[in-house]
Amino acid sequence: MNRTLLAAAESFPIAGAFTISRGAKTTAEVVTCTIGASGALGRGECVPYARYGESVPGVLAAIEDMRGAIEDGVGREELARLMPAGAARNALDCALWDLEAKLSGVPTWQVLDTTAPQKLVTAYTLSLGEPDTMQRQAAEHAWRPLLKVKVGTADDEARIRAVRAGAPDSAIILDANEGWTPDNLAHHFAVCEEARIALVEQPLPADNDSALRGMARSVIVCADESVHRTSDVAGLADRYDAINIKLDKAGGLTEALALRQAARSHGLKIMVGCMVGTSLGMAPAVLLAQGADFVDLDGPLLLARDREPALRYEGSDVYPPEPALWG
Repeated sequence: MNRTLLAAAESFPIAGAFTISRGAKTTAEVVTCTIGASGALGRGECVPYARYGESVPGVLAAIEDMRGAIEDGVGREELARLMPAGAARNALDCALWDLEAKLSGVPTWQVLDTTAPQKLVTAYTLSLGEPDTMQRQAAEHAWRPLLKVKVGTADDEARIRAVRAGAPDSAIILDANEGWTPDNLAHHFAVCEEARIALVEQPLPADNDSALRGMARSVIVCADESVHRTSDVAGLADRYDAINIKLDKAGGLTEALALRQAARSHGLKIMVGCMVGTSLGMAPAVLLAQGADFVDLDGPLLLARDREPALRYEGSDVYPPEPALWG
């Protein structure tokens, strides 16, 4: 089978600005990969992430390095041996899944031998800001059943209380993006308990999270930056209660499925998350998130413009992708 490969950088405006403890951005910079064969086209999208040493030019170069292998017919399992986990492999892996579905006419969920995917309730993310601003954001979205709130400063107590006051009935996830420290951890966890926070994501830096080991807490603590590959899971179970699986970290749907199974085998809860990207990047994650404990696939909801065709969102519900989009 002769294949073609095309990779391109695209930019999508964010509605307003997206702010976390590491900074703010106003556009989503993505790389789209298209693999063609026998008149069919398979597509995948990734978001290069500077936290992991990635850039758009670097990801484009990594994909180009795989041109010979892709055009010679390399499969997903071999691709995982040829490339490290990360955004570039994610775009290629998801494009190969999509190409298989387009060529065979069999939806990806059937290839995975699962039941038909159902709509999911996704979190909606509120950016980091001053407490009064965050309270207004929370009040505006208080009708949503699940909010994800960016925190990660030296003292987030006022922010946590403000968001809870703004959305008294919503379940709330806090994402500290490695911004807390062992010294303020117990204080923040106590505030989380009072505010009925459902989950705290990556409170400590990935290389300095030992304070979580054996620490009493009532809130679920989820690894994000600390977990990328299946091999990471066994070493996390003494510090974390859940893991956040993202396709861009895992290097595609293939590894993410194995990562999900490994987490379950270690008794960890599952969160499926995303970078800020378009519906094409979210589509395979919707399949991955079936049965997950927490779903955070709101990337397109944060954009001023999505691609077409797009995922169907109704409020906080996200529906499985149609074949024209992916899979």
